[in-house]
Amino acid sequence: MPGTIHIVDDDASFRTALERRLRKAGYDVAAYSSAVQLLDRLPDENGPACILLDVRIPGLSGPDLQRRLAELGSTLPIIFLTGYADVRTTVKAIKAGAEDFLTKPVPSEQLLGAIERAMASHESARAARAILGALRAQLGTLTPREHQVFELVVRGKINKQIAQQLGATERTIKAHRHRVMEKMGVQSLAELVSVAERLGVLRGQAGEG
Repeated sequence: MPGTIHIVDDDASFRTALERRLRKAGYDVAAYSSAVQLLDRLPDENGPACILLDVRIPGLSGPDLQRRLAELGSTLPIIFLTGYADVRTTVKAIKAGAEDFLTKPVPSEQLLGAIERAMASHESARAARAILGALRAQLGTLTPREHQVFELVVRGKINKQIAQQLGATERTIKAHRHRVMEKMGVQSLAELVSVAERLGVLRGQAGEG
């Protein structure tokens, strides 16, 4: 199965037709007649999934649900479906992170293409978060002194400068530096700097050293 599609729309016949179309394309489908229903059963984010969301739903509107999901930390991609194309609403929804904005009736090809793109971008973002989590765990294995050496190395300091700054011998710094590279799983200074960038170690340090 390529993933789960969550349909939020108060139009029962539209929901049923959409569900049939998506199941035929191989997707699992969960349908909700209101935004509150989806909030009551928050979708699982561990597998490929996507939300097809109507703009005008009685009660909590589509954009309101989008905002609420963002507050709850949901990263599931949202594709808006609307019977009334409205440039202002479209722009606001896209700015707030919506993947796409489609006008009903949506041709199957266009809908399935939008879903595939949304899921692909969600999966790559999920993979990037997993890598970042692993890097943070590796960073957590550094001793306080190794952490200091790591920060100074990625800011361009050479062993001699680091030794002077930390009151240690060059040989000790070289050993620390070797352990830092080992623990962070990198082979070169360039890789270490790249890891530091991803972890935000260099953030706010522009102009130093």
